[in-house]
Amino acid sequence: MKRLLKSYLLPAIALILFGAVLGVQLDSYTSDDEALEQFKKLRDAYVTIDKYYVDSVETKKLTESGVKGMLEGLDPHSSYIPSERVRDVRDQYQGSFGGIGILFEPADTARVISPVAGGPSEKVGIMAGDRIVEIEDSSAIGLSANEIQDQLKGEIGTEVTLTVYRPVSEKRLNFTIERGEIPLRSITSSYMVDDQTGYIGLERFAMSTYDEFTEKVDTLKRQGMERLVLDLRGNPGGVMQSAIKIANEMLGEQGMTIVETRGRRPSINDSYGAQSGGALDKEPVIVLVDAQSASASEILSGALQDHDRALLVGRRTFGKGLIQKQFDLTDGSLLQMTVGRYYTPAGRLIQTPYKNGDSEQYRKLKQKSMRQALFNIQEYKDSIPDSLTYQTDHGRTVFGGGGILPDYIVQPDTTSLTTFIQNSALDQVFARHWFIQHENELRGTWQDREQEFRSSFRLSDEAVDSFWDYAEEEDILSLTTDPDSANTSERIYRRSTAEAARDVVANRVKGHLAGELYGRGADRPILNKTDPVFQRAMSLWSSSQELAAYHSSSAPASSAVDN
Repeated sequence: MKRLLKSYLLPAIALILFGAVLGVQLDSYTSDDEALEQFKKLRDAYVTIDKYYVDSVETKKLTESGVKGMLEGLDPHSSYIPSERVRDVRDQYQGSFGGIGILFEPADTARVISPVAGGPSEKVGIMAGDRIVEIEDSSAIGLSANEIQDQLKGEIGTEVTLTVYRPVSEKRLNFTIERGEIPLRSITSSYMVDDQTGYIGLERFAMSTYDEFTEKVDTLKRQGMERLVLDLRGNPGGVMQSAIKIANEMLGEQGMTIVETRGRRPSINDSYGAQSGGALDKEPVIVLVDAQSASASEILSGALQDHDRALLVGRRTFGKGLIQKQFDLTDGSLLQMTVGRYYTPAGRLIQTPYKNGDSEQYRKLKQKSMRQALFNIQEYKDSIPDSLTYQTDHGRTVFGGGGILPDYIVQPDTTSLTTFIQNSALDQVFARHWFIQHENELRGTWQDREQEFRSSFRLSDEAVDSFWDYAEEEDILSLTTDPDSANTSERIYRRSTAEAARDVVANRVKGHLAGELYGRGADRPILNKTDPVFQRAMSLWSSSQELAAYHSSSAPASSAVDN
């Protein structure tokens, strides 16, 4: 009976209560006789349940479960935000919030996506990939995102104890974290790569992002920047207006479309155009994207690609082209509901196709298309119908149908030892371990000397040997001198392969040590030196300059970049 109540009656009850919460009559908002009739049927059903059901009905619990059920029957990105979480959600768009400072995704065991730059969790050593198994000595396994948030929140200055499981080392670790005000900076790294190339890593879009971006651009220009690498990898999106403003700085031609929004209600239909005089309207730009670049990241990268303004390098983006709007309910909760779709200037809908209410099929289709777009690129392109094939301003072919396909795709070498090290975060885990052992020495020599550390510090051969020893002791991988016993699927690699990877290991560990010494973002100038996507991008400036020539005062470029 409980299963029946949850599966079939809760959405119906919720609709009745939803009308009550809104304090309106449905017939004042619809002229659809059928909708009104169905609403009345649900009302009658609720009255009957409330009066005759064997147990008393907990109205608040049923309402929230039912609203969630209704939204789950819609698209994959509409959601319900209970009143106790509303402040956190809104604070994240503003740029700060209170707590321990982690981004995580709920599952049977919540997985840390990343610690927030400069936050308490990062300072004590919480790492991406950690699984939260206990909070204050109570199991966190199976808790919802809201339940975990409730336990991690608290007044600034109070403490919370976490136990995490770290898969790469197969260990449980305890952390006591003092809650604090969590800065949510959008840009954690910006620097001059060489005498003419600037780099900006943009991790999210909040209300403050545009101001952060223009400040970094001004700083880099004063340092001689003539071209820019804009890194949107891992950026899940956020405030659309911030993406539009940043696109405007790079397009800078009056009336040039940045994005169009379309929905059922006329108020959603709009077109956002650029203004003249952008701060980066002529310089060559390369944008790095990957499968975690979503929403506002796709608005920005899609506009730059469609107008042939920037060269996109990396991997296909996530494919979220749905617009959510927040609707306040009278108890302080929110409906974060899809009200429209956004389209790039060429008319592309970037949203991955979905069937209402079938989130599992949505995930499967997305994963399949992601793999195909990465490892079988031509097959992926051939599978896209002509109706989803578009042309940029200057005749390059681009695609709709889910995500934005970069101009240059950088495939990972799935059999590579260095790829395994990076994907498993083994280099980061070891760097943390080694840093703790040598913290006094490192701080005594390199504290407040970030530029010198970047140019002069060298990880010793003994430290690199310790890295391999650590990996084997923790049973993360094995090294062998017997070529026949090497098996990458079982994480057994040749010692000769490890020797060939020494320089990459040394550089990546050095980068993470910089992060430990100077804070998040200090690692990126070092890690980029062995980052295959970044390095590929740095070899493509001639193509980016061809695109930039379309937007300069000089004659147009003679040829378009091949897609």
